[in-house]
Amino acid sequence: LPIWVANYIVMDYGTGAIMSVPAHDERDFEFATKYGLPITPVIYPPEAVESGVAPQLPFVAEDGILVFSRNFNGCTCENAQRAMAEFAEKNGFGKATITYRLKDWGVSRQRYWGTPIPMIYCDVDGIVPVPEEQLPVLLPENVQITLAGGSPLGQVPEFLNVACPRCGRPARRETDTMDTFVDSSWYFYRYTDAQNAQAPFDSQIANYWFPIDQYIGGVEHAILHLIYSRFWTKVMRDMGLIRNDEPVERLFTQGMVIKDGAKMSKSLGNVVSPDDMVARYGADAARLYSLFAAPPDRDLDWQDTGIEGIQRFLGRVYRFVSKHGRIAIERASQDDACLPANLAPQARSLQRKLHQTIKRVSDDFQGRWHFNTCIAAIMELVNELYAAEEAVAAGSVPAALMSDVQRDLVRLLAPFAPYLAHELWEVLGEKQNLLRAPWPQYDPELAREDELEIPVQINGKLRSRITVAAGSDEAVVREAAAADEKVKAGMDGKQIVKVIIVPGKLVNFVVR
Repeated sequence: LPIWVANYIVMDYGTGAIMSVPAHDERDFEFATKYGLPITPVIYPPEAVESGVAPQLPFVAEDGILVFSRNFNGCTCENAQRAMAEFAEKNGFGKATITYRLKDWGVSRQRYWGTPIPMIYCDVDGIVPVPEEQLPVLLPENVQITLAGGSPLGQVPEFLNVACPRCGRPARRETDTMDTFVDSSWYFYRYTDAQNAQAPFDSQIANYWFPIDQYIGGVEHAILHLIYSRFWTKVMRDMGLIRNDEPVERLFTQGMVIKDGAKMSKSLGNVVSPDDMVARYGADAARLYSLFAAPPDRDLDWQDTGIEGIQRFLGRVYRFVSKHGRIAIERASQDDACLPANLAPQARSLQRKLHQTIKRVSDDFQGRWHFNTCIAAIMELVNELYAAEEAVAAGSVPAALMSDVQRDLVRLLAPFAPYLAHELWEVLGEKQNLLRAPWPQYDPELAREDELEIPVQINGKLRSRITVAAGSDEAVVREAAAADEKVKAGMDGKQIVKVIIVPGKLVNFVVR
């Protein structure tokens, strides 16, 4: 293997030498690009494995699938690490080792409100730990907080002066207390059994509640508080106090709201007051814009024009439901509420869009936290409603369908704009509290497209797109793709080696 010297390798981590994987590490990618080194992707996101389309490099993620990796093709990154370590050990050229990342942690602080450090200083015996039967060391309550500097505990003689546990001579307590990170590393376990005077907590109770399902916090928590809490959890696990290895199962780090590309600061004069935004645009608009303007894990650069656009969108929703909601309900009650088997094209399009929106919002909201795409999907549904307005007036869209669409629209909007949603729920004549209404359910058959547009590739490069009936078998799709003029031109004079068809998504001709 060629060896390169780089200035970004940390010598005190691991062995000081690394295997460069430029396709999947940002610094390695920059290095390889600068010096013209080959870049071969060996990890694809799951969707890229299905489509056969290589991801944009560098692809840096922990949930990828191995490709171009011989016996390890198809393994997840996590499973591949174990399998590779076993393979290396079995064949005698390597083994798995533990690399310790934690560094020494200075936990002492010159403050009063902290956990006392249970150490005693004796002129004869040196540093002596407080005997276990004398624990815990309690803070004195008669302390005077001053600006003199140093630990306030050093000013309390009855706390400071103590007999040495070994020789009985006069000695002094440690007056520093522990860092707040010590407390925050395990306080949540104490919360499960806060009144326990005999132990930190009852293990049976803690094992019932832990690990935490979901942790939400700023990115700085991942490199400070959470590192320490993970360390603390493993110590308590080794002590037999708990069963779990990790304090939380899933971590989500949200971005910040910034202004003019910088963190908000009074000195920079770029502070946006939430109270002012709520007073000017309303709580729903402020909330909806915050969720829509950026994915929740990215920073949001606040723009007043953006919240103004959201306010206009909410106005469109209000006007449509106020105008058509009650009418649709009344007509649906007068007519047969069952929809006809064969809807007019505009009505079928609206019905399909409704069920596609329900699925998209449900998936992105519950499993992915992509609130911005949820709101985008709702906006598309509102656009579809307005596009069908003339058909509604002409009676080609059944009142029962209009009633269903508006009820589901309001329920989909409720988590993001609850005030408006509650008001419109009443406009629709609903008596039950919206919070108690069930979440809309989508019908896969009704969400299915009647026709599909499928991209066609030659050797992984897009050549054309074809339209086929939904549910067409592979032979029909292949025939339609091969008959496309652009595809025929691209394959002229070449031999088809293989045809990859991802049903409903992709056709890829491999030629030579």
